[in-house]
Amino acid sequence: MTISERPYGSWPTPVTSELVTAAAVRLGEVHVDGADVVWAEGRPGEGGRTQLVRRSPDGTTTDLLPDGTNARTAVHEYGGAAWWVRDGVVWFTDWADQRLYRLAPGGAPQPITPEPASPRADRYADGDVAPDGATIVCVRERHTGSSATDVHNEVVRLAADHLSEPEVLVSGPDFVAAPRLSPDGGTLAWLQWDHPSMPWDDTLLVARDLASGEETVVAGGTGESVLEPRFEPDGSLLFLSDRTDWWNLYRWTPGSDIEPVVRLDSDLGVPAWVFGSARYAPLDDGRVVYARWSNGRDGLAVKETDGGLIDLDVPFSAIGAVRAAGPGAVVVVAGSPTAEPGVHRVDVATSAVETLRAPRDLGLDPAGISQPEHLTFDSVDGSGASRRAHAQFYPPASAEWTGPADERPPLLVQIHGGPTGAATPVLSTTVQYWTSRGFAVVDVDYGGSTGYGRAYRQELLGEWGVIDVADCLAAARHLAAQGRVDGERLCIRGGSAGGFTTLAALAREDTPFAAGADHFGVADLAALAADTHKFESRYLDRLVGPYPEARDVYEQRSPIHHVDRFTRPLIVLQGAEDEVVPPNQSEMIVDALRAKGTPVAYLLFDGEQHGFRRAENIRRALDAELSFYAQVLGFDLPAEEGIEPVVVDNL
Repeated sequence: MTISERPYGSWPTPVTSELVTAAAVRLGEVHVDGADVVWAEGRPGEGGRTQLVRRSPDGTTTDLLPDGTNARTAVHEYGGAAWWVRDGVVWFTDWADQRLYRLAPGGAPQPITPEPASPRADRYADGDVAPDGATIVCVRERHTGSSATDVHNEVVRLAADHLSEPEVLVSGPDFVAAPRLSPDGGTLAWLQWDHPSMPWDDTLLVARDLASGEETVVAGGTGESVLEPRFEPDGSLLFLSDRTDWWNLYRWTPGSDIEPVVRLDSDLGVPAWVFGSARYAPLDDGRVVYARWSNGRDGLAVKETDGGLIDLDVPFSAIGAVRAAGPGAVVVVAGSPTAEPGVHRVDVATSAVETLRAPRDLGLDPAGISQPEHLTFDSVDGSGASRRAHAQFYPPASAEWTGPADERPPLLVQIHGGPTGAATPVLSTTVQYWTSRGFAVVDVDYGGSTGYGRAYRQELLGEWGVIDVADCLAAARHLAAQGRVDGERLCIRGGSAGGFTTLAALAREDTPFAAGADHFGVADLAALAADTHKFESRYLDRLVGPYPEARDVYEQRSPIHHVDRFTRPLIVLQGAEDEVVPPNQSEMIVDALRAKGTPVAYLLFDGEQHGFRRAENIRRALDAELSFYAQVLGFDLPAEEGIEPVVVDNL
């Protein structure tokens, strides 16, 4: 094939916004139900709803939920663990009313929780069915008013097969998660934490004898994050803890000391932004299969019964869930740098992979797929002291096009949300949308990111808006100094917490960025502290400082108070129903920049919450951002895509 020359950014590409959304799914949790495997699919083409799919041993797949039903919970706003399954029966929270439903084979969904006092006021998540199948324990989030202080999180118990009034088992803590019943049904374990902690800061793992009421604090407390409690058949309790800096695996047996199961300098856990993470799976023969994050890449390994730790030879670089699947096998949701996530069964003895739900066949030439390179580079902390930061770098890639010899590609500095998230080295059509056009992309794991241990995760405490910005600037300058990107065409983009970092990086007189894209980001930290949902309502106490005592710091770091420094063009994209970062955050910065005369574009998407789920909105957001860069950086859009230009005021 002939390689033709064309300016970077303007390359025609098969990775259009239509391809990004066409037949796209967001694979979520997976469960094994006897010989069947059930998984969740978020479908942009169906308005972003979550469908549940059952696969039988003969390979037949069946959509379980009727049209108009959406297995999605609003607990913590971010949701997760909205459904669970046993013996062919599925229980799920429906997005429309947030009630819990039971769906038996061949039947229709039947509500098993009462009508709430007001619409969507009672929300359910993270359930566990009792061993006898008669009851369920789960998290209930009850909204009794309009503010974060009117939200109450509890562990409740209810009948598994008919409508009943839930019984409150645990109340008092600000937050609860992961209620799990022992194999004999006699012990309840759960996680709890209080403001201002987040679940990756300080949590408690508590076990209660349901007959006597006696409680034991198993693990956790100040300086320890505990995740994913899971009972074993003998009644011992497995859990993840970062007590040694890394989220490793431990076992507690009543009456005995806690013993380490997997100890290594890698994170097995992930921050609990959503319920239902599953990063390890005990097998019937005593082995444990686990995912572990190390040096910017996920892997799968097994703890043998003799104590040995063996890495499995699987092609995955990002693993979303691990579930035991019969003797000697696990089912995983996993992807690689050249394949989107799929559902796969892995034979633990041989590492053989059977694909149960294949990722999309994108039809891309391998030469046109940009693969990530893990970078570690020099940066600084808030005092200017030297430290190291990390990123995933994607160079431009095309099977048909190359840039002029005397030109370097523009760079998109991409910032993940959280801010305790991580740059995930898995094939993303959104990243390839940019790299296949001639952009370079660097996905920054700034200080505060997950995957490098607790100490690195805590570098952001008190430093949000400082260290994250420093690391993004350092990544861009590092690549420019190496001659891998054009230092005059550095751009920055991010969503949620990444949107805040984008704005903070642009609100600098010495900003190296030529333009930025803010997806539902924070412009005013004080306004966010006063107007957000319960889960994050005290998050800034540790990232910035307690409010209003630290009012000066909030003002100093809020981009809205430094509009005079904004000179570079900005595009802002926002969901109209966002409860996490409300639209007023976007509108205040847009209005200020319009009044100042700084180039700015703004798109508000009806029907979207925190993150875009509808195919038409995902497409418009991508194409509008590309149109924005084309106007700002001065390159032509591929005419064959028919992209509608975005209006940039003051340009």
